[in-house]
Amino acid sequence: MRALRLARPAPIDHAPLQREDLPVPEPAPGEVLLRVRACAVCRTDLHLVEGDLHPPRLPLTPGHQVVAEVVAAGEGSPLPQGARVGVPWLGWTCGACAFCRRGEENLCPEARFTGFHYDGGFAEYLTADADFVFPLPEALSDEAAAPLLCAGIIGYRSLRRVDLAPGEALGLIGFGASAHLALPVARSWGCRVFVFTRSEAHRRLALQLGAAWAGGIDDAPPAELDRAILFAPTGDLVPPILERLRPGGTLAINAIHLSPIPSMPYALLYGERVVKSVAHATRQDGRDFLRLAGELGLRPTVRTYPLEDANQALADLRHSRLEAAAVLLP
Repeated sequence: MRALRLARPAPIDHAPLQREDLPVPEPAPGEVLLRVRACAVCRTDLHLVEGDLHPPRLPLTPGHQVVAEVVAAGEGSPLPQGARVGVPWLGWTCGACAFCRRGEENLCPEARFTGFHYDGGFAEYLTADADFVFPLPEALSDEAAAPLLCAGIIGYRSLRRVDLAPGEALGLIGFGASAHLALPVARSWGCRVFVFTRSEAHRRLALQLGAAWAGGIDDAPPAELDRAILFAPTGDLVPPILERLRPGGTLAINAIHLSPIPSMPYALLYGERVVKSVAHATRQDGRDFLRLAGELGLRPTVRTYPLEDANQALADLRHSRLEAAAVLLP
């Protein structure tokens, strides 16, 4: 099978992903062998490829937003051949620790992740634990479903973590694949959404999707923010966001890797403002979001690439040349 593999991290413009021809993997008990139909590209993949994140082993096949078809099942797998499923970032948890027992499996210290601990979807085939894949809404094409499996799910968890209530004013900082899926969910709850982004194209897209306002971080939105979510991996943005957040408001930082947060006056945090991080997502987040996506008819804006162009897709993400989500098609 064809796979795009990372042997040594490097800047994405150096094309660190290299094609290899590998044997088709065998599913272990409880696993399924999956034929990849589409795999969306995520900023976490970029952090991995460029060396900001350090996987436990190399070489490795990235990719954790995978739409795939079951072609074989290991002993004990309940999934039938031919089933279409989604493979998310969370690939396995222990099920026994205090976090798992509390329903916080995203914080399990033994958790393993697709495209980080396990070979992921930048390939023609992969294996996955049958208990950690999702059925997908039939109305969604492969290309439309792929970005929902991380960008969509983690954006939905961010809305939960920020304690967004119907009718509130929400700020989204950075407008990539995750934010552009969080926006219509927030709008469905009757919220006004204000988008902060450097890109004029992203501002136009945000307004087309129903944002009440779109501008830069130095611009003043027409209302104070009740809640805000930082999607850009830039710690320097935290102080100006807090300046726009009302007392008692909440900022959630949705980033697996963030540059340092600068020193700032306590007055920006005073007034019972709250800062939270968003760490991965649970299977229940995935189930709830995919059900809601089907109800709302979410259709991500996507740009497709052949599998061999994975480096180009990540470079376009790195240099803000994408208006939404990149999807690889093997």
